[in-house]
Amino acid sequence: MKAASAELLILPGLGGGTPNHWYARWVDKLTTARRVDPSDPEAPDRAEWTEKLSREVAEAKRPVVLIAHSLGTVLAVQAAKETGLPGVAGAFLVAVPDLERDDMPEEVRPFGPLPRDPLPFPSMVVASRNDVWCDYERAEEFAASWGSLLIDAGDAGHLNDESGHGPWPEGLLRFAMLMKRIG
Repeated sequence: MKAASAELLILPGLGGGTPNHWYARWVDKLTTARRVDPSDPEAPDRAEWTEKLSREVAEAKRPVVLIAHSLGTVLAVQAAKETGLPGVAGAFLVAVPDLERDDMPEEVRPFGPLPRDPLPFPSMVVASRNDVWCDYERAEEFAASWGSLLIDAGDAGHLNDESGHGPWPEGLLRFAMLMKRIG
């Protein structure tokens, strides 16, 4: 599947990211991409954000591919469990946080725990070996339970602009792999 033949819904992490974040750049670069932000990016409401995502998917005119970072990955997985997200053809899940850790911010606690059910669509998890919010072994567990292809990003931090992943051309290559897998 080509990106131009899908609606690309970008689900940001806590705080919404900066204008230099890779997913902010992808919204500008990919013509069919748009963000699905919570009303309050600093303290998102899980039910409100899930409802917004479900509505966007339901109103889509083409197959939907989710592109999610950090807390956005949690939203995608939770929504898939709760609603099945009919119309979603695949998901690109980057830097999944381990919500079961004790050091998680209070704002993300209502999103846990992470479901371990297989996702109803093809997916790819991109994980870093030194992500401050998720040990690589936990990312492996999440990917295996969801039936996701796991991509080892090496020592890449939280895969955000703070870790040097503003443009992130490698991410676009990985995303193209997922799109090819979707078919």
